[in-house]
Order: sequence, then structure tokens, then C-alpha cells
Amino acid sequence: MDESEVVESLAALAHPLRLRIFRALVVAGPEGLTPGVMAESLGAANTTLSFHLKELTRSGLVTQERASRNLVYRAAYERMNGLLGFLTQNCCAGAACEVADMSCKSC
Repeated sequence: MDESEVVESLAALAHPLRLRIFRALVVAGPEGLTPGVMAESLGAANTTLSFHLKELTRSGLVTQERASRNLVYRAAYERMNGLLGFLTQNCCAGAACEVADMSCKSC
């Protein structure tokens, strides 16, 4: 993943509702979620949800597939893992990290 892709992904997540949508899709796993289910569980209007799903899809963090009459959205785990890998690539200046409570002790 190059720097411009990382910036695009982080920009897509830099909105509270988009972050909640993405996290809901990660939790849902490979089955994904339909917009109706997301709108109900997140308390978001369909038009608002549609706008934010478009941004997440454009960034590559979310995929969209038609299943019969429904659209199903899924987290793009490969892209997510690429983003996380980029962010942690040089953690602790290359030294082994001992992670506790989600923080790097040797950093």
C-alpha cells in the first residue's frame, strides 16, 4: 500500500458515521450487511448512509455486491490489513515490541 492509498483510506475513516459503518462491517464478517440493516442498527437515514457507503467503497475499504434485490456491503479485509501494516511497519524502530494494553512498551 502506498502513501496516497493510506491517506485516502484514513480520510474515508475520518468521519464518525463512516468509522461506525466500517466497524459494523468488520464485526459482521464475510456475510456483510445490507444498507437497511445498517441504517436500522446505526440509526442513520438511508440517504446519509448511502453517501458514506459510497465514500468507503471509493476508498477501497468496503466492497459492494448485488445479491438478488439487495446490495451487500463487506469490509475489505485485505485493504484494512494493508492499512494496518503500513501504520505499524516501522513500529519501535524495527525492534521487537512487547504489546500490552494496545500500547508498545519498548517505544
